[in-house]
Amino acid sequence: QVQLAESGGGLVQPGGSLKLSCTTSGLIFDDYYMGWFRQAPGNLREGIACSTRSTGRVYYKTSVEGRFTISRDSANKTLYLQMNSLKPEDTAMYYCAAGSGCASYETDNVAYWGQGTQVTVSS
Repeated sequence: QVQLAESGGGLVQPGGSLKLSCTTSGLIFDDYYMGWFRQAPGNLREGIACSTRSTGRVYYKTSVEGRFTISRDSANKTLYLQMNSLKPEDTAMYYCAAGSGCASYETDNVAYWGQGTQVTVSS
């Protein structure tokens, strides 16, 4: 059974940092392109970062580029999202995803989703 489990969300002040983790099980981690999506209340889910399988290339949505860093640890089958200089508009539920490609910063053909972790940026 494939499972993706996000953690690391919480409440942070503007300008602060959080690091999200997505631990995976039941899948061959290196076979998948991995990415992060987020969904704010009233908005559609949007992709924000995608990591390729083996080339090390990563892609970011313009609104997070330079502030967020996606990385993957194959040994521990874990995906990370380091988020710095957080803004109130970053408030959303964050999801990790495993798919078959990166359509720029969006993970393509998502096969598996995590359950999400809430990030709230507020003073």
